[in-house]
Amino acid sequence: MEGLAPIDAWAVAAIIVKAAGYGAALLAMGGPLFLVAFPDANDDVRRLARKIAATAALFGLVVLALRFGIRAARISGMGLPGAVDLMMLSFVWDSPLGTAAIWRGAGEVLVVAMLIGGAVGLGAGLVGALLISISYTFVGHALGDPRWLLAALLTVHLLAAAFWVGALAPLQRAAHLPEGATLLHRFGNIASATVALLILVGLVFAWLMTGSVSALLTTAYGWTLLAKLGVVTGLMALAALNKWRLVPALASGAPAATTHLRRLIHFEALAVMLILIATATLTSITTPPVNL
Repeated sequence: MEGLAPIDAWAVAAIIVKAAGYGAALLAMGGPLFLVAFPDANDDVRRLARKIAATAALFGLVVLALRFGIRAARISGMGLPGAVDLMMLSFVWDSPLGTAAIWRGAGEVLVVAMLIGGAVGLGAGLVGALLISISYTFVGHALGDPRWLLAALLTVHLLAAAFWVGALAPLQRAAHLPEGATLLHRFGNIASATVALLILVGLVFAWLMTGSVSALLTTAYGWTLLAKLGVVTGLMALAALNKWRLVPALASGAPAATTHLRRLIHFEALAVMLILIATATLTSITTPPVNL
């Protein structure tokens, strides 16, 4: 299929590690965003958000190192020896991935500083979230034209997605608390605007990358993007069920509401994982039609 790069073991490894990196970045960014959006949340819930964000940031640093090795192995064609070859690693460091790693690494370190607690820790986490989101504008399809617009769209898209992803575990924890329904209702209101932003930005970005409906249907990039959009649609359906059915049931004290809500959040997390894999595939082995 047009626009599809050769798929070998290293390409598969790149997709897996990149997807893991995306997940770590979203959780790291989402933690401080959740804390700002819900300052009156239960202390245990806020502590969980802070702990997940810091843990994800540390994991993200490990993923960065793995990505350097995998990238060196792929561009060198040497396999494992290339992954540890100092010359090849220096080439990768001098590439856009090296620039992105500096910004992302700094951001992840600042997110870890959230463990300090208080306004200082939260401030560091917010700056870290911004740096992590900006780091993705130095690599991948954001390097196309118009450069500034793609970078701005990607930054907004990542921050909006991070708020959603970073809220999943804290919301699941909050579901069994007395104030859980209020918290979930407020999240639903914020998420409504976030979803609209995600859809709008995603559609504009997709159009800039494909350029036409025919390109969407005849290229590897287009088909992978359609698969991603299919999963996103399913995620939106789960979110609607959450907001309009389960949260009101929780507020009314329905006996099974908490169990159903927590199960639904598990399905949302699974959908997010599939979206991350699709996104990693898009940026690892496909070429946007506008670049063909």
